[in-house]
Amino acid sequence: MVKPFVLPLFLLAALVAAIILWRDPYLLVRAEFARQRVAAGLSAGTVEAAGHRWAYAYREADDPAAPTLVMLHGYTGSKENWYPLARELRGRYRLLVPDLPGWGASERKPGVAYGFPEQAERVAAFLRVVSSDRPVVLLGHSMGGGIAALVAARHPDTVAKVGLLNAAGVRFKDNRFGLAVLAGRNPFAVEDAVGLQRYLDTVFFDAAAKPWIPWPASTGLIEKRRADAAFEQSVLDRIGRGADSLLPGEEAARIRQPALLLWCRQDAVIDPSALDLYAARIPQARRVLLDGCGHMSLMERPHAVAEAVVEWMHAQ
Repeated sequence: MVKPFVLPLFLLAALVAAIILWRDPYLLVRAEFARQRVAAGLSAGTVEAAGHRWAYAYREADDPAAPTLVMLHGYTGSKENWYPLARELRGRYRLLVPDLPGWGASERKPGVAYGFPEQAERVAAFLRVVSSDRPVVLLGHSMGGGIAALVAARHPDTVAKVGLLNAAGVRFKDNRFGLAVLAGRNPFAVEDAVGLQRYLDTVFFDAAAKPWIPWPASTGLIEKRRADAAFEQSVLDRIGRGADSLLPGEEAARIRQPALLLWCRQDAVIDPSALDLYAARIPQARRVLLDGCGHMSLMERPHAVAEAVVEWMHAQ
């Protein structure tokens, strides 16, 4: 009698996992993002605002009367970029961390513009949905900083304070990244493993803070960035060299709220000269320049950034 072949349970599970990952290698990235969200004490939510479905992470404050902090990520980024800082700040404030429309898990619509002014209006609508009872403290990083500046300038009724971290939107001192953008290239483009490493080396200065992305998660991330290449280029054409590329800096002079300007000295993307350009337009702003970090201050120095935010939040 021939015995039937029985695959051991653990081998069967491994085979199923391999098939799933082969079909969707980005699944590992999503799983890691979920782990990071839970570790930061955040929950997941969705909401409709400005004609888009928004995905966001949130945590209520220990004190119901505490201020609401809304955090806007940068170009090619997502809400997950803020998780290290959210972990530092949890409990102190009500935290809302969205994927901007077009990015991350939020909705993207074909033929729709996702530049500075369009996103600023969408963010203002989002704020009215999620915090209709009182103004928020709005933090923005990189592209999100330019958007935050516009929201604060154009919708002062929705923003009590505004913090700009390594913010885009001004004509900073020429560097390799900026010159490439002005020449029509996307220096953040990722086509292969070499491009992914170049991207990480550009945005991070501190090697210890640089994410380790093992295979096959790296494959999933590379495939997603390839799929997003046309969208990324269309956004960069608007925020990097389009007619509205310097709009945040121009309108920052209208910001009357308390403001925070925070940069890293080794930022190879938005040169630190941008801090002084924004400060000239927002003279009431508190300035913080950190050393030993690059463009991703919120991930490279989350404790130092949290200290700066808390001190600024409670300054008279």
